[in-house]
Amino acid sequence: MTSIHQAAVYDSDERFLAMALPFISDGLAKGDPVLVATTSANLELLSDALGRDGRRVDYAETAFLGRRPVQRTTAFHRYWRRRGPEAPYGGHVRVIAEPMWLGRSPRDIRAWNRMESILNLLLQETNLWMVCPYDTRVLGPHVTASARRTHPVLLEDGSALPCPEYTDPVDFVRECDAVPLPEPPVEAVSLRAESLQALRSFVSDQASFFGLSRDRATLLAVAVNEVAAHLDPPVTAHLWERFGAITCQIHRPEGGLTDPLAGFVPPSPSSGPGDGLWIARQLCDRLDIHHDGGGCAVQLHVPSARAEELRQSRKY
Repeated sequence: MTSIHQAAVYDSDERFLAMALPFISDGLAKGDPVLVATTSANLELLSDALGRDGRRVDYAETAFLGRRPVQRTTAFHRYWRRRGPEAPYGGHVRVIAEPMWLGRSPRDIRAWNRMESILNLLLQETNLWMVCPYDTRVLGPHVTASARRTHPVLLEDGSALPCPEYTDPVDFVRECDAVPLPEPPVEAVSLRAESLQALRSFVSDQASFFGLSRDRATLLAVAVNEVAAHLDPPVTAHLWERFGAITCQIHRPEGGLTDPLAGFVPPSPSSGPGDGLWIARQLCDRLDIHHDGGGCAVQLHVPSARAEELRQSRKY
């Protein structure tokens, strides 16, 4: 199997269609499964341009196909597992995957750039052909510059050109994880946990004190447990509330989460070393990692009790 991961920069509806239509039409002609995950405006453009052929294309509005990086990679992996057997011999499962950048915080952008780089490793054992469009009408130059570092090939005016700025994914992930995390505030509660049981009790109790329901406090404790199990106690835990989230930091002065793919591959029927981290990433809004000479720190963020979206979801 051969995977392909390309970026495509566009600045108009015409240039988007000039990139997307040949990719889709060629795939349909060869019998390749095709998924298009892009904006609603681009989906409408493709619907008009493809006509009846559009009925043969799987689609998703990109804002709803995994709003967190691990949900995104899981969605693509599941699509490949489901549709991959249908691809002809030597063919591909084709995906147009437009990332969502608007409104992201700097830390969110770094997490999504990290995911784009990791995709080069995740796709290696697949026949996925993924094109990631970047709309320069709404994106800053720093985002498109990162695209050239996280994609080995750039599609430009119908040509596939190697990206000289492409960075080895392992090096890129190390660079991302070297960025310091915000320090716990002075009001954070802390514990040096000698065991996972003590850590779970601490996190569950403190999260409940901050107003989380028992179920949500338990889920945070489970996520923290899975991270700490990989770091191997004893660990130091800090937990605090800020606007928009409850954060738990786990720190160990030695070791760390060195596998860039840890937590991004969905579990298989046989257990794997990253299964627990995949669960932790699914349970959290964001999981940030930092490595330096002082060890490894992991911050897990979940919505606070003030999150109206979650309050509303309990009504129906």
